[in-house]
Amino acid sequence: MMQIKIYDAVIIGGGIVGTATAMALQENGIRNVIVLEAESKLAAHQTGNNSGVIHSGLYYKPGSLKAKNCVEGREQMYKFCELHGIKHELCGKLVVALNQEEIAQLQKLEERGKANGLVGIKKLSKEELKEYEPHVNGLEGLFIPQTGIVDYNQVTEAYAKIILANGGEVKINSKFLGLSKENNLLILETNSAEYKTRFLVNCAGLHSDQVAKICGVNPGLQIIPFRGEYYKLKKEKEHLVKNLIYPVPDIRFPFLGVHFTRMIKGGVEAGPNAVLAFKREGYSHKEFSPTDIIEMAVYPGFWKMAAKYYKMGIGEFHRSLNKSAFVKALQKLIPEIQLDDLTKGGAGVRAQAVDPNGNLVDDFRIVEAEKMIHVLNAPSPAATASISIGRTIAEKVKENF
Repeated sequence: MMQIKIYDAVIIGGGIVGTATAMALQENGIRNVIVLEAESKLAAHQTGNNSGVIHSGLYYKPGSLKAKNCVEGREQMYKFCELHGIKHELCGKLVVALNQEEIAQLQKLEERGKANGLVGIKKLSKEELKEYEPHVNGLEGLFIPQTGIVDYNQVTEAYAKIILANGGEVKINSKFLGLSKENNLLILETNSAEYKTRFLVNCAGLHSDQVAKICGVNPGLQIIPFRGEYYKLKKEKEHLVKNLIYPVPDIRFPFLGVHFTRMIKGGVEAGPNAVLAFKREGYSHKEFSPTDIIEMAVYPGFWKMAAKYYKMGIGEFHRSLNKSAFVKALQKLIPEIQLDDLTKGGAGVRAQAVDPNGNLVDDFRIVEAEKMIHVLNAPSPAATASISIGRTIAEKVKENF
């Protein structure tokens, strides 16, 4: 009978956080690792369907895990891309205030950015905005030089190559189904094989709460999927956007509002909105999962969230189903944009953690259990901060070894 290999660590989830964690474990001397990915490729969900922005750390509450990891991770990401020949660009971005209330918020953003160590932030008048983005509309703005663009699919593939080169393994089409214990080991059951390990790290993104429950851990939250839909500017209209243009975000929500992003592989995206999805991988309004819908319906935190934010939700659904409404939101930033200038783009699904009181969990949430670490909330800027997050998790694993 063939003996089953024993791994030092199994990482569930082949997105950018999962692969970064495996890479960081190897840096810490824990080389015998394997990444299990349920889909037929790495970075199939949040990692591969975002707008490819390397975030600066402007938005996040000083002292939060988001702020700390984003600021550290941003510089690590630039260095990694440079070292491994991954195409990227440090282009900076504009945040644009459209009214007096937003000007006040812009001031708070500037203070928050400086508290997070951002240097070189420029406050711009209405006239100065035009020097950076000639077609933009706004009363005032901020230019943040640290923001950049990259393709996170390529970054994830580079992480995977390093894992393999260091003696680790990456298995696709391997969905986690169950967990049992044998002596001092964890036994993972998947749809493809059984794996024995000394430690488990859950980086399952959209399914992180479900994986935690299977492992006997109360996540203390539930993942509610929100779809972000994008349009693309037609080629002849790409000149309207030079780099990245953002509105002043509503600080009550972890979403940044519809914005314009120049992509590293070419083209300009406009979006995303934030629409409740009826399936954890619901990339269009036609996709439903009865199981996921029931799971939401029986979760008290879902209804409490809905009661708090239903007005915002109605507005997002309206923009999702009505292109004219979406364009109207974009015209606030660039008035020249017309309905025919946009073609349908892709979509991504954000794994938004919601606590039992209906609060949108904003910061990273990492829970430790015996021989396990569960990454239960890793929203944007997780891709930017992936190297930093991976190293944080690897340190926790090493402490428990």
